Amino acid sequence: MTTKRTRARARARTWPVVRVLRDREAGLYLAGVVVSGFGTSALWLASGVWVKELTGSDGLAALCLLALWAPTLAGPLLGTLADRFRRKPLLIGVNLSLGALLLTLLTVGSARDLWLLYAVLFVYGAAGVVHDAAESALVAAAVGPSLLGDFNGLRMTASEGVKLVAPLAGAGLCAAYGGPSVALLDAVTFVLAAGLYAALRVHEEKPERPANGWRERTAEGARHLRRCPRLRSLVLAGGATMMCAGVNGALIYAVVEGLGHSPAYAGVLYAVQGAGSVVVGLASGPGLRRLGTHRFAACGIAVTAVAVALRAVPSDPLALVCSAAIGAGLPCVLIAALTAVQRETPGPLLGRAVATANTLMFAPNVLGLAVGAALVAPVGHRTLLAVLGALWLLTVVPLLHSPASASRAVSRSPSDANPA
Repeated sequence: MTTKRTRARARARTWPVVRVLRDREAGLYLAGVVVSGFGTSALWLASGVWVKELTGSDGLAALCLLALWAPTLAGPLLGTLADRFRRKPLLIGVNLSLGALLLTLLTVGSARDLWLLYAVLFVYGAAGVVHDAAESALVAAAVGPSLLGDFNGLRMTASEGVKLVAPLAGAGLCAAYGGPSVALLDAVTFVLAAGLYAALRVHEEKPERPANGWRERTAEGARHLRRCPRLRSLVLAGGATMMCAGVNGALIYAVVEGLGHSPAYAGVLYAVQGAGSVVVGLASGPGLRRLGTHRFAACGIAVTAVAVALRAVPSDPLALVCSAAIGAGLPCVLIAALTAVQRETPGPLLGRAVATANTLMFAPNVLGLAVGAALVAPVGHRTLLAVLGALWLLTVVPLLHSPASASRAVSRSPSDANPA
């Protein structure tokens, strides 16, 4: 009997799923992430399909992603809210507000109403910046220290796993019942997520009133990242990667058309890409420990660059393989960078540091989306993909020349496998 109990305890320590789900707060928190993530993943793809069906324009469809990503430019400023207010009430308020906002999209029925769709997506993106910063900061209070590493790794895997079904569900629902049905689905998921966050039993002290001005508080996150060379190099590599990812994302509907499919087929490619991300999420811990953060990031970038270039070949099987490779390679530099930021940032500064790092990494995606949307028609997606893959591969060089000792120092802890 003792042996069986010992083995059971060992299995619980071995499998992160068991450890997290046995903890009430961790389970509720993870459920909130999955529910809201499902609605978001369904909407961001369905919005492009929606616009494509209303206008027939690849460029206007790509602008949906541009509207969602544009608010990351104000990340350092928006991130101050996550450190200024208690995180739990802030998350509940953001989720309920987004649920109400999405109901306005039920009135969009023609190309003349697209301004409302773009406006809602822009506000959606701004609220998402605040939400992500507050969520990263609250998790340390909601989840016990012994479960924090396991939770963060499982959270990333669950978020990517949602993309296996949510894009397909969103695209299919949009094709069958129209874009407003997807907006309604997303609104419901936000209300459910707010309820799950409200059920959390977490004590938060009210943040002290800051002594310095908002400009000084906004700049503190950037100063912290600039002072740490390891964080700086990884965040810059993440920014370069996401700029290239933006160009690639703007070409997705042209790629689908080149394969001879309807716009909804983009959901299939994104679902396969999500499968690749799930795999790398589970393997990121051993990868970081074996390679170090810089080499782990470099390997992921190299895989992604080659896969993007091969997308220029009009082949369905190859397109699916490339999507899986992109899903596996793209998150690597983001995992490495965000893990390092979490480990080397003080708690009271974490909201601003995360928001600033997200801006530096994800804001270039806005530029990439704009460039891709502008060039897809005059240049052609196949030429752009080949050139993009070659340029993307060049971003590996600075990471390979980073000091090996720095990479190993960041990757020694088992918590490296679990980015916030």
